Amino acid sequence: MAKILVIDDERSIRNTMKDILEFEKHKVVVAENGRVGLDTALNEEFDLIFSDIKMPEMDGMEFLEKLQESDVEAPIVMISGHGNIGTAVECIKKGAFDFIEKPIDLNRMLVTVRNALDKNTLVTETKTLKKKVASKNQMIGKSAAIEKVREMIEKVAPTDARVLITGANGTGKEVVARLLYENSNRSQAPFVEVNCAAIPSELIESELFGHEKGSFTSAHKQRIGKFEQADTGTIFLDEIGDMSLSAQTKVLRALQENEVSRVGSDKIIKVNVRVFAATNKNLKEEIEKGNFREDLFHRLNVIPIHVPTLDERKEDIPLLMDHFTEQICLEQGIQLKTFDTKAIKALQERTWPGNIRELRNVVERLIILGGQKITKDDVENFS
Repeated sequence: MAKILVIDDERSIRNTMKDILEFEKHKVVVAENGRVGLDTALNEEFDLIFSDIKMPEMDGMEFLEKLQESDVEAPIVMISGHGNIGTAVECIKKGAFDFIEKPIDLNRMLVTVRNALDKNTLVTETKTLKKKVASKNQMIGKSAAIEKVREMIEKVAPTDARVLITGANGTGKEVVARLLYENSNRSQAPFVEVNCAAIPSELIESELFGHEKGSFTSAHKQRIGKFEQADTGTIFLDEIGDMSLSAQTKVLRALQENEVSRVGSDKIIKVNVRVFAATNKNLKEEIEKGNFREDLFHRLNVIPIHVPTLDERKEDIPLLMDHFTEQICLEQGIQLKTFDTKAIKALQERTWPGNIRELRNVVERLIILGGQKITKDDVENFS
């Protein structure tokens, strides 16, 4: 059921539209002219607005212009008995969703209502999705350790420098990479992420650089590699410490020459890619063991950013808990829950080998299993 505003100076039109829309289970509010309609639209929330064009005191075009200047987001459908193509075009240019001529065709009106409400739903879903995406890329906390990381991101993001992000599992290395990208000059270009640990060593070269059809047994068609996909943008090589030595050699060449070649091809392809890499390993130790190329390490380690463990920033735990609680309750569709001070203190006193990822899991478990106000007893029983 939608809430719809109908503005028309003809009582018969208002009442007819009201009856039809209410029969379709919508809630309808009517107004007799543009001025009353504007006051109503600014003071109540509507899912859709119909407005006549020829009206006393304030006509529909003036109403449309004033509403566009406000923060009202409801689609506006203009109606007129004196319409023509020029009028319709002018309405659409000024921000109207649609234009309907009088006498109003019932089916035409109902189709317009459905289309407008579908658009509203899509806009709402898009905003929700953007909010969810944005919430995943936030760096929560005010500790000195996290402020240092935030300052590094602000300084480094606008440049084209390569960045090596280090830190234990679950500390938020991917968040750092995405914040660097979102605040960079390449933020409108592709961001391509590669989890080097998740790709078998025999396939990593094909994944990064692509392959030609028939270059190996399962190469049934040409494949464009991640470096080509990221051209003009950014590639994020996550868990690069797990990359095979042969793939490291090709990555080194790509960084040195700004070019790649697909598996099974001698053709050189120029690429313009900014590189972020991340690892939970000590690459200097891996170099000593012969598992990582020293020259590649120096190519990647232009700007090192170390992400602290949660145990190194326990003062951020209450802020992180607030953030996760709001996020999880929204995802689960349940009433917002709270933690009492003793519960928060109990969680701060713990050690967190799984870091932020572990904290989020514990908060989710407590929200699902605990009461409306989560206590120290809940923490002891369920975490």
